[in-house]
Amino acid sequence: MTDNKKPLVVDLDGTLIKTDLLLESFMLLIKANPLNLVFVFLWLLKGKANLKAEIARRVDILVEVLPYNEAVVDYLKQQKKAGRTIVLATASHQRYAHGIADYLKLFDDVLSSSDTLNLSGMAKRKALIDRFGEGQYAYAGNADVDLKVWSHAGSAVVVGNDRLARKAGALCDIEASFAVASPSLRTIVKALRVHQWVKNALIFVPLITSHQLQSLDVLLMSVLGFFAFSLCASSVYFLNDLLDLSDDRQHATKRNRPFAAGTLSLLFGIVGTPLLLLVAIVACLFLPTDFQIVLAVYYVLTLAYSFKLKRLVMVDVVTLASLYTVRIVAGAAAIGVFLSFWLLSFSIFVFLSLAIIKRYTELMKLKSASATKALGRGYQVEDLELLSSLGGASGYISVLVLALYINSPEVKGMYTDPVLMWPACLIMLYWVSRIWIIAHRGNMDDDPIVFALKDKASVICGILIAGFMVLAV
Repeated sequence: MTDNKKPLVVDLDGTLIKTDLLLESFMLLIKANPLNLVFVFLWLLKGKANLKAEIARRVDILVEVLPYNEAVVDYLKQQKKAGRTIVLATASHQRYAHGIADYLKLFDDVLSSSDTLNLSGMAKRKALIDRFGEGQYAYAGNADVDLKVWSHAGSAVVVGNDRLARKAGALCDIEASFAVASPSLRTIVKALRVHQWVKNALIFVPLITSHQLQSLDVLLMSVLGFFAFSLCASSVYFLNDLLDLSDDRQHATKRNRPFAAGTLSLLFGIVGTPLLLLVAIVACLFLPTDFQIVLAVYYVLTLAYSFKLKRLVMVDVVTLASLYTVRIVAGAAAIGVFLSFWLLSFSIFVFLSLAIIKRYTELMKLKSASATKALGRGYQVEDLELLSSLGGASGYISVLVLALYINSPEVKGMYTDPVLMWPACLIMLYWVSRIWIIAHRGNMDDDPIVFALKDKASVICGILIAGFMVLAV
């Protein structure tokens, strides 16, 4: 049973919040300037307390949007209402600890790391014994390192699995227990954004347009290129999510992403980012050098987008359109075919239109929420009308490119009856117009590519266009 006379000491990282503030602040530091990574190693040479202090001086954390463990917060509110003394004791820097305490208004005191002391493990145990006495406090923790504290506590509040609860129970009485499930395969797949791999199907476009589907060797090269690109993309998705934690938590749907929601540890992402890239590089060893170069360009461009370009007006959408087109370039490099200027032109304009729809949709949602500026972007609600004009024009230009391609000399050598492809232009005009009307009405998905794949009318349009292309062969 709970002894309200004994103060309840609460850990922060992994207990009160479903994240790690050191890793959070580290990612924000790197986001501000990747070169800060050099200073991190220099600061660490003077000890972990110094590292935390140096980062805290340079990085602000929005404590209001952190993923709090609501079950633990509710328990603390009950204990507070019953008159119990509650103390926050954390290895996080005092600047962040006091910010969270001021926000929650649940704690009577705060013990935390300072510029010279890292309040973790044995140091935390000593501080609590000196403050409250041997066995004269209850402690809420979530990890094996907390066993050192529980061994001298009067009781334990365990935030973790059954194994941790059993270990804590062998050291002191269990006051309360809050189960924390291990990340499921579904959560990991969601973080990898496997559903976004469908975008990498663009790698197969050169295979189809060069009429080499019947060649098994060429097909296998395209498939290998697809998986190499997908793993590389997931590496970037991991990094992007780690860099955008604060912004994602303020977004209506992105707040549910595993890293932002705290359902997947930041350490998993930090380790997984280079590992995914490494596997992609290994796959590239079996592909032509040109493909390796294109993949390297893609990765550098996505890094630039994640760190800087996505915050620059119009530069972001042009970059997104380029990233889609790079996939097609990679597909051509994988099988060693010449890439048509017409295909590149069509790709740039159609994907620029879709990229603008993405920003347009974000601004539409902000407008409905009475906001004025997109978080982490350079756009304002006043830009809606202009974006609509630019996006629609870009989509129509892509149709013009398709029409010119159908009437070009190159087509006559590849198709027996190019005239049969002309209905594809009408279908594209309908499709571009339709998705912009849907976006204008506020019914567009956050990702127009995902929307198109789920939208029956878009799928039918794609099938019809493919059908007319086949008939023309």
